[in-house]
Amino acid sequence: MSGFAEPVSRRGLLAGSAVAASAVALASCAKGDESGQASADASADASRAAQAGDAGSTGPENREETMGGDIVAFDGKHQAGIQTPVQAHVELVGFNLKKDTTARGAAALMRLWTEDARRLCTGENPLGSLEPELSTTPANLTVTCGWGEGFFDTVDVAKPSWLRDIQAFDHDDLRPEWGQTDIVLQICSDDPFTAAFVLRHMTRAGKDYADVAWIQQGFSHAYGSAPKGVTPRNLFGQKDGTVNPRSEEDFNEQVWIEDGPFAGGSAMVVRRIHMNLDTWEQLDRAARENSTGRTLDTGAPIGAKDEFDPVDLDARNEFGLKAIDENSHVARAHPPAEHPEQKLLRRPYNYNLPPTPETTQRGELSNAGLIFICYQKDPTTQFEPIQARLDEADRLNEWITHIGSAVYYMPAGTEGETYWGESLIRS
Repeated sequence: MSGFAEPVSRRGLLAGSAVAASAVALASCAKGDESGQASADASADASRAAQAGDAGSTGPENREETMGGDIVAFDGKHQAGIQTPVQAHVELVGFNLKKDTTARGAAALMRLWTEDARRLCTGENPLGSLEPELSTTPANLTVTCGWGEGFFDTVDVAKPSWLRDIQAFDHDDLRPEWGQTDIVLQICSDDPFTAAFVLRHMTRAGKDYADVAWIQQGFSHAYGSAPKGVTPRNLFGQKDGTVNPRSEEDFNEQVWIEDGPFAGGSAMVVRRIHMNLDTWEQLDRAARENSTGRTLDTGAPIGAKDEFDPVDLDARNEFGLKAIDENSHVARAHPPAEHPEQKLLRRPYNYNLPPTPETTQRGELSNAGLIFICYQKDPTTQFEPIQARLDEADRLNEWITHIGSAVYYMPAGTEGETYWGESLIRS
């Protein structure tokens, strides 16, 4: 459908394209000798470029050595892009439905976007797209869709009880330009070019139904720069995601909604966090680790040896004092014994933008931070109580400020030709 209001328009375009293609084919037969010579010349040019060394090449010589064709399955019980290992790049896009978009239009948008995302994630060209060359390298592409309160209002479907604005916190400095939207698309890929093209395509395809409210672009470590399974780092140098769920049992307990009409889905919370790198870098390593509660090199809890060793808040150092500061980030985030459910899946990305007049006035050299994306069953029993403890006394509050906030229901996965949230919209 790609930019066309009705499905018939896209198929009409394809029919017209087929007629045009037939005419081109007839014309090409008359020029067979010329095209054959051109093909031979092109092959010769390619051979000479290979011998001389192609200065424009950015990858391995053999396609088999690249990961451009790597595919993450689009369909399944849950949407891809949640349990999927973090890719190198994210285009997180918030959309608001147009005022004249009806429930029928919102359903058409979901059908359209799902069809196109399914094709893009498998390296296929979406129907009606004239850029087939731009969709051939998915590079572990995932496109994950979420609904805000406004979408539920439009389709006149009861929303989850937890789907509301995240409670206000004292250290927040929330900006409206990074606030709640009706829909979110999380577009992730190990190829920034692919992520950018998919962003453009999905925006263009949905233009009759929704407008872009904001785009948050982020990055993690490049594909292959570290062994698989290594916890990524944020711009403070901290490993971010050490306590994430690992097993299917963990995901079932912490992330996936199990019962009711929203089963198979999850809750996404997005927090845009500004990080003051200048004042953070004034600290020595000991002070940085004390604030975090973990060593910077291994990510191990202070007093332990391995990143994944249990956090022991009662451990003592050689002076008999608590090894982990009770107001360190890890101590404040740690779930109390009486609330083991206070855990979640962290899927953060870094951002680094040009300084603004505001950051320059504050004496900062950078405009950097974290796109903190997390998934859970219910933010009111998971994210909010964790963040309340952090807001109260986390030592990292001196160097970070939450400037954006949004929450979404992420529908269950799809099968065959079904679209995102179809069972809810049709109910």
